[in-house]
Amino acid sequence: MLHRRKPESATPLAGVDVLLADLDGVVYAGQAAIPLAVESLNRAAETIRVGYITNNASRTDQSVADHLTQLGLTVEAADVVTSPQAAVRLLAEQVAPGASILVVGGAGLVDEVVKAGFVVTRSADDKPAAVIQGFAPEVGWVHLAEAAFALNADGVGMGIPWIATNTDWTIPVARGIAPGNGTLVSAVHTAVGRLPLVAGKPEAAIFLEATRRFSAQNALFIGDRLDTDILGANRAGIPAVLVLTGIDRAKQALAADKESRPAFIIENLQQLHEPYPETVFSKDGSTATVNGASVRINGNDVQIVKDGDGGINLLRAACAAIYRSGRAIYGLNVPERLYLAQ
Repeated sequence: MLHRRKPESATPLAGVDVLLADLDGVVYAGQAAIPLAVESLNRAAETIRVGYITNNASRTDQSVADHLTQLGLTVEAADVVTSPQAAVRLLAEQVAPGASILVVGGAGLVDEVVKAGFVVTRSADDKPAAVIQGFAPEVGWVHLAEAAFALNADGVGMGIPWIATNTDWTIPVARGIAPGNGTLVSAVHTAVGRLPLVAGKPEAAIFLEATRRFSAQNALFIGDRLDTDILGANRAGIPAVLVLTGIDRAKQALAADKESRPAFIIENLQQLHEPYPETVFSKDGSTATVNGASVRINGNDVQIVKDGDGGINLLRAACAAIYRSGRAIYGLNVPERLYLAQ
């Protein structure tokens, strides 16, 4: 379903005590702020707590806070929850205090490992107690090889713990979409024949870290990716907003599987402050109407009954109809126009 039961005039923020926002694709792309993001988050912060969650393991919480401050947000390091922080919490459950840890990653990951009292090494020859892996632009073959050597030191792939900050396949940067930590983790996986524990989205650990830190009772999460952001929030029991300013757009929203469906779909963060229209279904459940836009499932066909504004409400109606049908999108004939509706 695409909304919680609230009064018709309610915004997505109604009843929320903590707003959690992803960063890449939600607040910024590269170094630049996404239009309407900063002013919308500042407005939310006037009445509720706003925290930031990122799978990016290459920067420290302070450097992220500094970047957000430069964009015009009021943010302290404690407002930023990073995948390295969640990963180190998992690490502490796996190894003894003060153990030597092989770190594959950048300053953000090293900083958290050191703050937790562990000893950082970059060599498998130091016989580390575990490997922790996160993305950094400088990570290359030599670093991945050290991880593989350490993880497969016994020759049978059943060695020391391996924790990954996240497994995002891609990351949005100023020049476009680039390979993410998931590609680097996959390279090590291919070499050692096993998978790591994962702290970041779409796993629940990073969300639980955030709700615990901010004492959230009724959190709402905003993300731009279904396979990490929305799936992870759903796993953690937090209603999620899909904002169409990053990786996933209309086509991906229409195809979302049951575990990755958002509670709300918005074009930009300004719509957090606008009334979220109710979805009304026909008596037989085949037709969904959102603020004048109607979409019907007729056999294998997804049919546009009324365009409404031809944009976001048409997409919301189409998603509602498809989700309600219980049908996978590959078994339906979807008008090309719906893929462009937003």
